[in-house]
Amino acid sequence: MKNIFKKESVANYVKADSHLVRTLHAKDLVALGIGAVIGTGIFILPGHEAALHAGPAVVIAFLVAALVSGMVGMAYAEFSSAMPVAGSAYSFGSVIYGEFIGWLLGWALILEYFLAVSAEATGFASYFNDNILATFGITLPKALQAGPLEGGVINLTAGLIVLVVAFIIFHGVNLSKRIENIAVVVKVAIIILFVVVGVFYIKTSNYVPFYPAKFHSTPFGLGGISTAAATVFFAFIGFDALAANSAETVDPGKNVVKGIIGTVIVAVVLYVAFSFVLTGIVHYTKLNVDDPAAYALKVIHLGAWNKVITLGALIGIFTAMITMFFGGSRLVYALGRDGLLPKFLGSVSSKRAVPTNAIIIATIIQTFFAAMVPLTQLASLINAGTLLAFAFISFGVIPLRRRKDIINDGFKMPLYPVLPVLSGLFSVYFIIMLPNLTKISVSIWLVLGVIFYFVYGIRHSKLQQAED
Repeated sequence: MKNIFKKESVANYVKADSHLVRTLHAKDLVALGIGAVIGTGIFILPGHEAALHAGPAVVIAFLVAALVSGMVGMAYAEFSSAMPVAGSAYSFGSVIYGEFIGWLLGWALILEYFLAVSAEATGFASYFNDNILATFGITLPKALQAGPLEGGVINLTAGLIVLVVAFIIFHGVNLSKRIENIAVVVKVAIIILFVVVGVFYIKTSNYVPFYPAKFHSTPFGLGGISTAAATVFFAFIGFDALAANSAETVDPGKNVVKGIIGTVIVAVVLYVAFSFVLTGIVHYTKLNVDDPAAYALKVIHLGAWNKVITLGALIGIFTAMITMFFGGSRLVYALGRDGLLPKFLGSVSSKRAVPTNAIIIATIIQTFFAAMVPLTQLASLINAGTLLAFAFISFGVIPLRRRKDIINDGFKMPLYPVLPVLSGLFSVYFIIMLPNLTKISVSIWLVLGVIFYFVYGIRHSKLQQAED
């Protein structure tokens, strides 16, 4: 049992990842990060959370989530600077806490990445079916618009868009980053356009009450805002995916840091502005729809602008899928690389320098969930895995600083050790504030992970075999 906490070395990871090609620069990482955080989160979640948990105070929820994410992002940046390897929190955790904790973080992150892509795909399908196909008079049968849990058979559009993204990921980093760099400029411009146009249609009466009394719950009457903030963490998981790309980044000690910090700054400005304008245009009670931005423009009779926002939503969601698919496939590769998942998942294609088998497995699983499971159930499950990783990485900065064998001449989290502890505690608090069903579901997932580790992982782990 003591061997399950044996720590991996950074040197072994760097050597194992040498087959991956370093082609990403700071601007590419910022594009990937914004590509992830400006997706379903900004075009769908503000409406849901305003209607269900916070009212117009959803603006505060996004601000809180962004600030905490910024703190955690700095922790990820320090780890990426010290350990420029694939696998993100899984690899970091294996070095700092030992293999078993690293595995649990990797297992939780599998849930995060895979379900994130699936959730983005269902959001894409909603916008595409209602605002693009409908424009041409095409209506898919109910059986092809939703999975069994929503009275249909399969969400065809969601499944197909996952396959399109998989095709792009198969063709390597260069194609992915070219698409991201162009698409991010377009969708950010469209979001700014929505804010600039929408501000002229704000009704101040929609902000009253700003934080409706029905959402006041424990602790201290802030339960509604806290639950909304915990839920919208789904929108800020892009920088976690950036850390997963460290092994394919040029000068990761500098560029990953720039990518993470740049992503958080842009995200907080756009989310807060977008949410404020959205809840000013339409009363929060009417925003529990799958396309709140497009709905808001219909309400104020701006049909042409509606199409522009739909385009922005589709581009935003599509690029978010690319980033999360990218990160998830690299995580599966890292687990296969270390023997904790079947060895064939850790192989890298010599032709394209991508983990082909990991991408195939990710495609199958993500397509299934996108086609079968509703967005709201996917989003809530994603947050628990994200927050668990956030907590361990935040607290992990303290033992990282104490490791004499890990030299970090790059970025270091400021206000040490206060800021790492605060970001870790906030992450734990938001885990507690998640809905009970979410916590139960993720607990079951983690138990399955423990069982898998002791049945398969510990017997095939390269680290354990090296001990023998």
